[in-house]
Amino acid sequence: MKRRNFIKNASLTGVGLAVGNTLIGCVEKTSEDKKTVAAATTDGSNGSLPLVIATWHVIDATTKAMEVLEAGGTALDAVEQGCRVEEANEKGQSVGKGGLPDRDGNVTLDACIMDKHGNCGSVVYLKDITHAVSVARKVMEDTPHVMLAGEGAKQFALSKGFEAEDLLTDASKKAWEEWKVKSEYKPIINIENHDTIGMLAIDKNGDISGACTTSGLAYKLGGRVGDSPIIGSGLFVDNEIGACVATGLGEEVVKTVGSFLVVELMRQGKSPQEACEEAISRIVNKPNSNYKNFQVGYIAVNKKGETGSYSIHQWFSMTKFQDGVNEQIQSDYFNKA
Repeated sequence: MKRRNFIKNASLTGVGLAVGNTLIGCVEKTSEDKKTVAAATTDGSNGSLPLVIATWHVIDATTKAMEVLEAGGTALDAVEQGCRVEEANEKGQSVGKGGLPDRDGNVTLDACIMDKHGNCGSVVYLKDITHAVSVARKVMEDTPHVMLAGEGAKQFALSKGFEAEDLLTDASKKAWEEWKVKSEYKPIINIENHDTIGMLAIDKNGDISGACTTSGLAYKLGGRVGDSPIIGSGLFVDNEIGACVATGLGEEVVKTVGSFLVVELMRQGKSPQEACEEAISRIVNKPNSNYKNFQVGYIAVNKKGETGSYSIHQWFSMTKFQDGVNEQIQSDYFNKA
């Protein structure tokens, strides 16, 4: 099932667009365990490394990532190249070129990337550059900073050889013009309120990296930034423990620092599945939670290669590539009422 063909009868009537101004610091972790380890999937079957998982149905992206790993590339190379596939996919309308614009018609991108050492880079409100995830990697590797924003991020990308191009395709422009007729902000669960690909990979050495890239909420207020480029919220990697990436309504993920929470729960001994479920419970059990009107989903992997995924509502899925099998796995979910 494509990620934009989900539940049609639930809508979000309003959403706060404030984003916390504190960036979770990157924690440097170096693993001494360089051995290939056996991996167990969530259904208990045995597997081996390398391993790639990603949010939603992104078979082409995980295929590319696995090609990198099988050729001897690092997990960092794999997640970057895998995410680039979706960024270039104009039909996806969720990340990169062809992404749905804000209410002013501007396609603005957010992305981050994190390596096995805890190094990380991020870009927010980036215009006219398709491969935001690669710009984020350049921020990580070529600057002393973690995050660049707006015009500064664009100028940095241009200085590094990225080419500027119009990201608003005819299809996305048409969708935006149809939205403007009523200009109602009522995103549908699993459609306008996720707009993200997050990817985690473990290479043959057992090292973990992750990346997350998005065009954000469709028809958002100009300048809005969600969880995806915020280290600790949209993505967190600890090479000694595991990694997590989030998708869904970013404002709710930020409020619980979701991906960091999942990794810390795994540090305390929970499996990836248990950790994802607990992180969702933190959202839905908050006082006055409006969880029936928005979606959040997590995927996670631990150092042993065990994976997990969980969401608030049905139809969230994870794509997993392991032992030659590249498959979409429907996630378990909280709201079964």
